[in-house]
Amino acid sequence: MRSDSVTTLRGSTFLVGDEWGDVESTPDVPAGLFHADMRHLSRWVMLVDGQRPPAMSCDEQAHFATRFWLVPDGFTADRAASLSIVRSRVVCGALHERLTVFNHGPEPRTLTIELCAEADFADLFEVRYVMTKKGTTYRRANGETLVLGYRREDFVRETTIAASRPVEVRDEGLRCVAEVAPGGRWDLDLMISPDRTTCGLDIDACRDRLAADHEQWAGRAPRLTSDWRDLERCYEQSIQDLAALRFTLPGQHRDEPHDEPRDEPGGALPAAGLPWFMTLFGRDSLLTGYFALPFLPGTAAATLRALAAVQGDRSDDFTEEDPGKIPHELRFGELAHFRDVPHACYYGSVDATPLFLVLLEEYVRWTGDTALARELEPNARAALGWLDGFGDGYLSYDCRNPASGIVNQCWKDSPISMRFADGRTAVAPIAVCEAQGYAYDARRRCARLARDVWGDAALAARLDRDAAALRERFNRDFWLADRGYYALALDGRGRAVDSLTSNVGHLLWSGIVDDDKATQVVSHLTGARLASGWGVRTMAVGDGAYNPIAYHNGTVWPHDTAIVAAGLTAYGYRCAATTMIERLVAATARFGYRPPEVFAGYGRDEIGGPAEYPTACRPQAWSSAAFLLAVRLLLGLEPGETRAAPVLPDGVESIRLTGGGRSVDHYGRRLTAHRGGPATAAIPR
Repeated sequence: MRSDSVTTLRGSTFLVGDEWGDVESTPDVPAGLFHADMRHLSRWVMLVDGQRPPAMSCDEQAHFATRFWLVPDGFTADRAASLSIVRSRVVCGALHERLTVFNHGPEPRTLTIELCAEADFADLFEVRYVMTKKGTTYRRANGETLVLGYRREDFVRETTIAASRPVEVRDEGLRCVAEVAPGGRWDLDLMISPDRTTCGLDIDACRDRLAADHEQWAGRAPRLTSDWRDLERCYEQSIQDLAALRFTLPGQHRDEPHDEPRDEPGGALPAAGLPWFMTLFGRDSLLTGYFALPFLPGTAAATLRALAAVQGDRSDDFTEEDPGKIPHELRFGELAHFRDVPHACYYGSVDATPLFLVLLEEYVRWTGDTALARELEPNARAALGWLDGFGDGYLSYDCRNPASGIVNQCWKDSPISMRFADGRTAVAPIAVCEAQGYAYDARRRCARLARDVWGDAALAARLDRDAAALRERFNRDFWLADRGYYALALDGRGRAVDSLTSNVGHLLWSGIVDDDKATQVVSHLTGARLASGWGVRTMAVGDGAYNPIAYHNGTVWPHDTAIVAAGLTAYGYRCAATTMIERLVAATARFGYRPPEVFAGYGRDEIGGPAEYPTACRPQAWSSAAFLLAVRLLLGLEPGETRAAPVLPDGVESIRLTGGGRSVDHYGRRLTAHRGGPATAAIPR
């Protein structure tokens, strides 16, 4: 996502444009009006008397509302502009746009305003990978309304553009004449409706309704106050980002257009990230739900229900579906409709299924909502069945759809992420280390659910035995004694993939690490090869594939760093976790308090600040939610505890959480502790 883009979004509908408010898409810029994984406007340019008026200012009022100030006749320090235009827009199901022309001069003015409109109806995959379309576009005028359309067999999508004043509909778009009296104003309201989607309200009513909805939803989270102002602002921005990324799945059919976002029972669904991932994901959405506990527990409940509804019930090599498997990604565009890609509901993920079980039990721990655990018991048992399908072996993946599936089906899902320390590429099937940790944790947690909620003591005993056996095998087979850390993976030839990566921090989080090995793992995670000074690198400096700007082989991911901090905390290294969070907050402050999906892994002593990764999503749900987890770790919050046990950075005296939907009131003062080692005893694993 380009940092100079201006985005307005609501649910699965969003507009990416420039500082003029215009949209001009190019192969390398994902600009346009997007709805349900399809671009409904690829060009939306305003001309005044044949020219683009110079931009004066842009105000991103909220994620759903933006204003642009333009000056058609320009201005200088010694000559005031006689005209100005305010271009206001709100995304509310449809795109509402109001053009307001102000005449600041003593004479009447007449302007010709043209709005050039085109729609290529590119599927989001076609935008991302520059693919050729197979259908046909068309346009027609219905009186003073312009309809842009696309048809491919039974797949039809349309964009309808309507105006509040008489306009001339032309091949290029809309044209009208504005006559503005001296000191007067002239308004034109436009509504651009993807697939006849409309909220039935004018732009002012839309803005007011969305503002009230946003305030109500954000008000469910507790308010954070602290003398650590950067953390306070990161937390506030995280809540705003998660509010912006809420969306609602289609109804009965997977390829229906999305409805206007609304809260599902228990909360809204988090889309993974703008612009590429505005949909439900398995891994991303589950981790976002986990991070948001205990602040926004409804996010977890809605995610669990939504993923359970599309859990696998058959075997299909094209979509990589299997009975009990939790999907990786849902899509609703043209390519998914025609099965040109497998993503209508794609299951190519080795870790979404155990993470589903982890989140379910964590949700019950924080909320006491055993009803959801009973409701989803059949889904949980089916997911456990999928885990059991690997027998005494490890969870592994081998892409069954090489034409259009994902090669690496773990969180580091780029094609070149599974590399040995000398740079060689691992071969499938691949048993990545953190998936074994997730499977271990899932079995332990489900054993507790089986005992305490499902009333199945036999299942609980079996799961405890299976978890213990997995932990013993894992610590034997993955531990590299001469290196003092765990292998990234075991590959299809039985080789230990020996690169040093941040994945070992996920193992601490899961609890699978033997206590006698934890100190060595922690020393690597906090050492100079992995710790950049801003966060934890995905791959250690010095390994053959390391590159500070390689997507998964040296960059820093905020969510990854937060999980590592959670792992340090789980093994009692709370001061180290606090230092890690402190550095991540400092990096995020450099990004305007909105963490990107990923940033470059240059060392803090190499350059003056963290470098933005060019194609990173912002906002990204699990990056934003990582700061909710960070606050939980800093305060030492645990389910059922009424008092905080904070470990705060030097110079920070307090963090306070108040209010919110569950009347949270935690007040943490700094706990003095030796910064090099554990501040408290290890949390039971």
